[in-house]
Amino acid sequence: MTPSTSNSKKRKFQDSLKDAPTKKQKKEAAKLNVESKDKKGKGKDTEFQVICSSMVISISPVFANHPRSGVEEMLDSMIMRYIPALEGVVLSHDNLIFLDKKASITADCPFLVCRIKFDATVWRPHVGMKLVGKINLCSPDHISLLVHKTFNVSIPRHHIPVDQWEFEYGAAENDPEYGAAAQQESDHKTDEEGIGRWIHKLTAEPLGGSSSYLEFTVIGLTVANEMLSLLGSIQSDPFSPLHVPATAIRSKSDEVSDADNKIVADELLANLSVEDGDDEGNDSDSDQDGFQTLGKKAEQASAEAARRKVDKTKRIAEEKKKRQKRKPEESVDSEKTGKKRKSSKR
Repeated sequence: MTPSTSNSKKRKFQDSLKDAPTKKQKKEAAKLNVESKDKKGKGKDTEFQVICSSMVISISPVFANHPRSGVEEMLDSMIMRYIPALEGVVLSHDNLIFLDKKASITADCPFLVCRIKFDATVWRPHVGMKLVGKINLCSPDHISLLVHKTFNVSIPRHHIPVDQWEFEYGAAENDPEYGAAAQQESDHKTDEEGIGRWIHKLTAEPLGGSSSYLEFTVIGLTVANEMLSLLGSIQSDPFSPLHVPATAIRSKSDEVSDADNKIVADELLANLSVEDGDDEGNDSDSDQDGFQTLGKKAEQASAEAARRKVDKTKRIAEEKKKRQKRKPEESVDSEKTGKKRKSSKR
């Protein structure tokens, strides 16, 4: 081996050592990968996400020569639909990849079965997220919004701070003040107010301001016919148990069973028919109000139903007492019969 060839080999070996990454460089590269993963994790707080998904699909034999177009057609059918596996509404798909080089056909089924991988852009809101929508309808019961001019949001009345906001009704068409000038003014306005609008009690400013954009907190998701709609709240503490719709609560003593209600209804109808028969001979004009008579009859019928219920409970209690009295008598009789049988056997 000549000295020139040995020197050239040493130089190549030294150059290769220079090009090879050191341990410090490897650690830095690993850190970069971890940071990129952490950045992707932070994206979970956003409403739009790109999800890499894989699935097994069956391709129709029509697309045997062009399976890619068949898969794309199937993915296109998922757009603007809520997909439970992705937990959101699919907006677009990209980067379609076939994970298998060959598709399989099972038994006599002509469909091609293959695995695919793709990136899906998904609208994925979750409970507790804050979003912004534009008001398109106001009513005393709720406020309706549109998020991104597409997705429906409803804010019920009990999630509106009524201590700060109040509902102001708009002008009615049969109002005499509602003339041509009012019609022209309403044409210039947007349809966001509906039958009225929510205004501030002190400043009288409309809810959402001049732009009608309102920030809310997502408190619920509703999926119907593969469409996603949101339930929102503009309360400072939207998840407080105080924000519950007020419902009429009746005590157990005032509750009436279905049978009692039927009896009350039958009595009311019978009384009304009797009164109608009696009023045929009388004059049509009467000083007593018809609604008052109906109210009195309803009160009487409810009192009668309550009385029957009390009688029923008394009867049940008396029957229980009788049964308790019968039990010791039956036990004594059984003992006597047992003794007689023993004596007869002897």
